[in-house]
Parts: sequence; C-alpha cells; structure tokens
Amino acid sequence: MRSSTGGPAEADPFDAGAGGLLRQPKSVWATAGASVVAFMGIGLVDPILPSIAKGLDATASQVSLLFTSYFLITAVAMLVTGFVSSRIGGRRTLLLGLAFVVVFAGLAGTSGSVGELVGFRAGWGLGNALFVSTALAVIVGAAAGGSAAAILLYESALGLGMACGPLLGALLGDASWRYPFFGTAVLMAIGFLCITAFLKEQPRPARRTSLLDPLKALGHGGLASAAVSAFFYNYTFFTVLAFTPFVLNMTPYKSGAVFFAWGVLLAVFSVIVAPRMQKRFGSLKVLGGSLVLLAADVLILGYGDHTTAVVCTVLSGAFIGVNNTVYTELALGVSDAPRPVASAGYNFVRWFAAAAAPFFAPKIEEWTDVHIPFVVAAVTAVVGALVVLVRRRALALPRALDSARAEGTPTAEELEPRHAAEDGVTIFAD
Repeated sequence: MRSSTGGPAEADPFDAGAGGLLRQPKSVWATAGASVVAFMGIGLVDPILPSIAKGLDATASQVSLLFTSYFLITAVAMLVTGFVSSRIGGRRTLLLGLAFVVVFAGLAGTSGSVGELVGFRAGWGLGNALFVSTALAVIVGAAAGGSAAAILLYESALGLGMACGPLLGALLGDASWRYPFFGTAVLMAIGFLCITAFLKEQPRPARRTSLLDPLKALGHGGLASAAVSAFFYNYTFFTVLAFTPFVLNMTPYKSGAVFFAWGVLLAVFSVIVAPRMQKRFGSLKVLGGSLVLLAADVLILGYGDHTTAVVCTVLSGAFIGVNNTVYTELALGVSDAPRPVASAGYNFVRWFAAAAAPFFAPKIEEWTDVHIPFVVAAVTAVVGALVVLVRRRALALPRALDSARAEGTPTAEELEPRHAAEDGVTIFAD
C-alpha cells in the first residue's frame, strides 16, 4: 500500500519506531513546541477574564472582545497566509508570525484600557494566523511517519497548548492580569529562537498562492461542507471557552484548574481516542455522534448547578478533542486542493464563528438570561451534525479511506497518488 506521501504505507503513528509519532526531526519538534505556545495564547485569558474586567473596569461583553478581535483578524488573515508563505517561504513566515505575537502580546500587558487590549489582541491574532496555518503545513511536510503522524503531532500541540494556557494564565494572573501576556511574549521569543536554530528554509512552492485561492478551494463541495459544519461547531466550542468562565465565576486558580483538566481531556481524546474511534466506526459517524453529545453536554452545563457546570465544562474537552481531529483530517483530505490552500479556506470560514461566539454569548445573556447562550450553543452543535449528515456524500472520501485503513487494504486514491507541486505534499488524485 502507498502512503499520502507516495512512499510505503504509513507506519502506525503510535509506534515508537522510525516512523512513529515520537521519532521526529528537531525541526518538527521546534515547530511543534512553538505551536504549543501559540495555542496556549487562545485559552490564556480564560482564568483571568473576570480579573481583566475588574482591573480595567469593563463589562463581560467588553472583555469578550479579546476573543472576538483575535479570531476576527485570524479569520481574515487566513486568506493572506498562503499568499505570504508562497513568496517568502515557510520558515520566514513562521518567524514573522512569531515576531508579531511577541510584540503584541508584550504590548497587551501594558494596556491601560479595554480598547487598547482588544487592539493588541488583534495584532496578536494576525501573528498567530501566520504561524499556526504555516506550522501545520511545515509539520506535515517534515514529519517522519507520514501525514497521520503529522496531524496527530499537530493535534498534540493543540491539546497541550489548550491545557497549559489556562494553567499559565492562572499561575501568572493570580499576581496580576498583565503577567500572562508578558509570559506569552517570553515563551514565543524562545520559540522564535528554536525555529531559527533548528528549522531549515523550506522549499518554496512551484506556484505562488493568490489571495483568492482559499476562496476558490471552497468551491469543492466536500471542503465547503466541512467548513460550514465546523463553523457551527466552533460557535459551540468558543461559547464554552469564552463565556463559561463568567458563569463559573471562580478564582483564577480554580478556573485555571478546571480548564487545565478540560485541556487534558481535549489532548487525550484528540490524539489517542479519536483515531481509534475513526478506525472502528468511520470519521463521519464519530463526528456526528460527538457533536450531538457535545450539544447535550452544553445544554446540561447551562441548566445545571455549579458542580454540574464544572463537570460538564471539563467533559466537553473530550468531545471537542474528537471533533478537532476529525475536522482537521476532513479539511486536509476531502478535496484535491493543496493542503495549505485547503486549510486556509477552511479556517477562514470556521474562525468567524470563534469571533462571533464570545461577542454574542454575553449579549444573549443580557437580552434573556444566563441559560439561553448555552441553548444556542447546543443548537449550533446539532446544526453542525446535521450538515455532516446531509452532506455525507460530499464527505465520502475520508470515509472510504477509513474503510481501507480498518481493512488494511489500499484504496484507488492511495494507489494512484499524484504529487502536488504547489505545496510539496502528495495529494490524492480524483
């Protein structure tokens, strides 16, 4: 059987041998390590949101704009990442993104008002977009063990970052809400030095990516379906991440502990549980079931007592971990677009929901009551599952690959790979 890189069949990503998840070049570990810190920046402010509101004399809806500005810029910047990286190379794009994060995270710690902090988070989002989207392509291209190991390594970085972000935010934020921002700037500066030292310049693509290529890629029915479903799912995801801390109303340490446990479940289920479930049941069944369970969990979170809300917040990490892994594989494998282009188009759509949820959830609470934002989040998760159900034929390629992996037999797509010069990674032929 051939692999997605055109060589021998991919090794078991959990195998500790030469093609295993843990046996990777230094360049991959440097990129993955910096990715951990990049993802830490997403949940970093969770435990300190009430502290920021108190320190800057702001309302919950004003502070939630920290997420909205961050992800709104991230979404728009996804159209730019391929354009930039195809002209200056992957390594320079990573370094540029890291430099933006170092500067704007540091400036965020000096903010004197909510408006300043929101503006600096927007600049942070631009840097994060340049880094994160390029990091996935670099890891896929450089990792040993093929694309399966690369995706799991990327998801490991995501899960670890999501887990450690709230913990770091709690530890540093207990002294001052400003310290987590300074801490992130320092860690990203270390990541900058690691990338500089260990990552060689990546081969530039044969064809430069235009600003419209990610939008054109969304013309593929399967990729568009994955992006739309992920849009609704991300609304649920970021309602939990950005709005729940206000509902729990805990000290930074306690809130950090809750979201650390949440992040641990996210990491374990994305890296260990999701691949095994996909192999047994198929990606689409796993994704649809996980979205429905997430909807039920969020609904109980919204109507339960404080202890129930804590338990459901932590438990949601399991469903989010499964969803993240399956959505990433769908985005990268469902269409014939180069992986960086497909990823940019997919992320362009879904990050708009990440920007919308932190803004609308507290507004909906102001207009109604504290329960309704979670009802809306439950509905959006169900809508995401319905998109998967209705568009299952457009998403059939990954399901065919699931069957082949489970049976240990090659598919036609695996037997006839073609090399995509645009990104230097083999893409399955139609």
